[in-house]
Amino acid sequence: MPAGPEHATEALIVIDLQVDFCPGGALAVTGGDAIVPLVNRLMDEAFAVVLTQDWHPAGHLSFAASHPGRDAFETVEMPYGPQVLWPAHCVQGTGGAGFHQALRTDRADLILRKGFRPGIDSYSAFFENDRSTPTGLEGYLRNRGITELTFVGLATDFCVGWSALDARRLGFDARVRLDACRAIDLDGSLDTALADMRAAGVTLEG
Repeated sequence: MPAGPEHATEALIVIDLQVDFCPGGALAVTGGDAIVPLVNRLMDEAFAVVLTQDWHPAGHLSFAASHPGRDAFETVEMPYGPQVLWPAHCVQGTGGAGFHQALRTDRADLILRKGFRPGIDSYSAFFENDRSTPTGLEGYLRNRGITELTFVGLATDFCVGWSALDARRLGFDARVRLDACRAIDLDGSLDTALADMRAAGVTLEG
C-alpha cells in the first residue's frame, strides 16, 4: 500500500524505465530489466510516484545518425556543451519509447516526458541539457509540498545522476537507490557520476 500522510513530503522518481533502455532495446543498459520488480515494490511503498519518459522526435540532434560521419558514443560540442551521440532511441510513439511492460505505471501520479525538443537533449528530470530550460518537475513537486526525493531507474551515470544532482542544486533532499538502477558506464562515467553525487550531498544506498 502507498505510504501514509506522514510521508507526504516524499516522492519516488522513476527515471526512463523504457523498452529501448532494456536488453534488446536500441540503447540497452545491461541488466536494465532486472530492476523492474524492485522498482515496483518501491512504488507500492511510496507516497508519490513520478515516472519520466525519454520522448525524442525522429532525427533528434543527439542521435549519431543526425551527424554524418560520426559514430554512436562519440562526443561532440553542441551550443549547450558536450553531447554524447546516441543510437536513435525512444522515438515518440514507437514501441521502444514505451515503458517496460512489467512496470506498474498505474502507480504514477505524474508521467513527465523529456527530450522532445529536437535540438537539445534532456538527461535530467528537471532541466534540458543546457541546465536552464526547465521541464516543470520542480514546480509540480513544490506545489505538492514534496521535499525528499528517491531516484531509481536508467541509467545511473546519465539520467539518474543528472536528475539527482539537479535535485540537490534546487534544494531537495536526494537519495539514489543504486540497487534499483543500472549504468551505461561509458569511459568511466559511472565512477565520475558517483563521485559527483557524493560531493553534492546525494545519499547513495543499496
